[in-house]
Amino acid sequence: MLEGNRVSRISVRGFAVASATAVTTVGAVVGVASGSTQTPADNLEATADDATLLADIPAGQQAQVQTASLSQQADAQAIAADSAAKKSAEEAARKQAAEDAVSKQKAAEKAEKEAKERKEAEKVASRSASRDSSDFPTQGSYSIGEIQAMARQMVPADQFQCFSNIVDHESSWNYRATNASSGAYGLFQALPGSKMSSAGSDWQTNPATQIKWGLGYMDGRYGSPCGAWNFWQANHWY
Repeated sequence: MLEGNRVSRISVRGFAVASATAVTTVGAVVGVASGSTQTPADNLEATADDATLLADIPAGQQAQVQTASLSQQADAQAIAADSAAKKSAEEAARKQAAEDAVSKQKAAEKAEKEAKERKEAEKVASRSASRDSSDFPTQGSYSIGEIQAMARQMVPADQFQCFSNIVDHESSWNYRATNASSGAYGLFQALPGSKMSSAGSDWQTNPATQIKWGLGYMDGRYGSPCGAWNFWQANHWY
C-alpha cells in the first residue's frame, strides 16, 4: 500500500493493470519478431495475472495515481454542487411564485375596495347634487321632455331608470293623469292625490312637486326607486 497518499487500492490496482497490459502488449510484439512460440494471448493472460498481484505501484508513478484520484473527487464535488445549486434555484422560484400570488391577491382586493368606495362616493355626490322642486320655476304647463329633465336633476343617476319605468307604467309622464274610477292622480297615480300635498301645496299643477313626493315615497317604503321597481314588477303595483 502507498503510505501518506491514502490512494484507494481499487485505484492503484486499476492503474497497475492498465500499466501491465501496456507492457505485455509491447512484449508480445517483441516475441513475435524474435520467433517466440508464445502467443500474444498467452502473454496477455500471464500479464493480467501478474497485475492482480500488484499491491503497490512504483514510487515514480504514485503522483499520476494521486492526480487521477483527485480529478475523480473534483468531478464528484462539481456534480454535487450543481445538484445543490439547481435545488436551491427551484426552491427560490417556488418561494417567489408564492409571494407573487399573494401580492396579486392583495392588489386585486385593494382595487375592488377602491372601486366600491368610488361608487359610494359617486352615489353620495349624486344625491347631494340633486335639485329640489323649489329650484325649478313654475310654469302654466310642462311637456314630457321638461318633466323628464326635472326628474333627471332630482333623482340619483343610478336610480333614474327604475324611477322612469314606474312613471312610464303609471302615467306615461302625464302630471295631470287622473284615474276616473279610483281618483288616483298625477305622475305616480297617488291615491288619494291629495297625499302629495306633503311635498307642496301646488301638487296638482307642478310636476316637480310630484317628483319630490314620488321619490320620497319610494325611498321611504322600498329603500330606493329600484327597490320600488322590483316590487312593481312582481305585483304590478307599488
